[in-house]
Amino acid sequence: MEMMLISDEARELKGKVGEATTFLKKLANPDRLLVACALVEGERSVRELEDGLGIRQPGLSQQLAELREAGLIVGRKEGKQVFYRLADPRIESFIHTMHQLFCK
Repeated sequence: MEMMLISDEARELKGKVGEATTFLKKLANPDRLLVACALVEGERSVRELEDGLGIRQPGLSQQLAELREAGLIVGRKEGKQVFYRLADPRIESFIHTMHQLFCK
C-alpha cells in the first residue's frame, strides 16, 4: 500500500514538473522574457513593445505568437492596433520573483 502511495505521488509530481518545464521553456527566450516583463505593468500595443523593448517587428511578432500559442498572453484588436496582456497569472508572480532574484 505504501509503495502505491509513493508511486501515485511521483506520477502527480512528474505531471507538475512537466507543466513547469513547458512554462519555463517558453520564458527562457530573452525576447519572450522581455515581453513578459513589459506586460507585467499592463496591456501594451505591439508598437509600444517594439519601441520600448528594441525588438524589431518580425522577431517581436514571432515571440508574441509563441507566447500566445502557449496561452501565456492574449491579444485584442482596436482598429489597426493589437494590444497584448498577460493571460496566465503565474507569469506575473514568476516575473516578480525573477526581479527579486536577479534585478536588485
